[in-house]
Amino acid sequence: MPVETNETVAARVGVAPRIGVAGRLGAVFDSDLLHSFLRSKVTVLAAVVTLVIMAGALLAPLIAPHDPFDVASLQLLDSNLPPAWMEGGDPRFLLGTDDQGRDIFSTILYGSRLSLSVGFLSVVFAAVLGIALGLVAGYAGGSTDSVIMRIADIQLTFPAILIALLIDGTARALFGEQRNEQLVFWVLVLSIGLSFWVQYARTVRGSTLVEKNKDYVLAARLIGIHPVKILFRHVLPNVMGPVLVIATINLVLAIILEATLSFLGVGLPPTQPSLGTLIQIGNRYLFSGEWWIAIFPGITLASLALAINLLGDWLRDALNPKLR
Repeated sequence: MPVETNETVAARVGVAPRIGVAGRLGAVFDSDLLHSFLRSKVTVLAAVVTLVIMAGALLAPLIAPHDPFDVASLQLLDSNLPPAWMEGGDPRFLLGTDDQGRDIFSTILYGSRLSLSVGFLSVVFAAVLGIALGLVAGYAGGSTDSVIMRIADIQLTFPAILIALLIDGTARALFGEQRNEQLVFWVLVLSIGLSFWVQYARTVRGSTLVEKNKDYVLAARLIGIHPVKILFRHVLPNVMGPVLVIATINLVLAIILEATLSFLGVGLPPTQPSLGTLIQIGNRYLFSGEWWIAIFPGITLASLALAINLLGDWLRDALNPKLR
């Protein structure tokens, strides 16, 4: 009688085999996910809007007619110019200029880049922290689970913007005026990321509690696979569906939270104009007639938030087995 290896036992009792990236992509395109996406015209339009804004942000140095970060090229005589199609407009500035003479169209491209960067990095940070804590809490149980979940419950009592303001204020107290622009960016990422990890942790913990009692996990433990390897190789792929939906929604919330902090004056500085900073600058001139400084960045922010929200709603329905 042949001796069974660990891999043979794992395969016989149901431990899920590893699937390559190509195999996963092929499974996506062969499933109903792509069909569901193409069937919804609203979702396709939302994806196009999202891709256009993201492409414009990514390619800003190539397609922007002006560089808003180049102080030497700015002229105060060009400040507060209306859009090119209005009386007094300049053909060089399609959407007009702000109070420093920066081209609004160019600042929107660069501002979208900063807003998306803060949003993506903060969501990645929150997801990594929340997933790790959720896996540990659900798999270990006991006092470890209780401590992590009580910390999560305490954080849920505070609004996300209050946590972000608290962390930003702590950074200002520690570094004072010595904070440079790069440090402000990462403090903002940390502030927003720490505001959203609880949702990932609670969701992953609940899914882990279900998955850890299934046969493939019990078999992996039986043959002596290390718990860390079980969590990240076998359990994690099976709890990623809800995480993707949360990440999509949180991306919108992170972008809006960054815009809110910048609007309140505790976000990115005016020398690094994100969409929120542009709206904050334009708000000072809104009632004096220079409406374009705030309106066009506001439209961009609203369009991006709405488009990503629609994609998140579609992804939630597409990954829900009860709706198939």
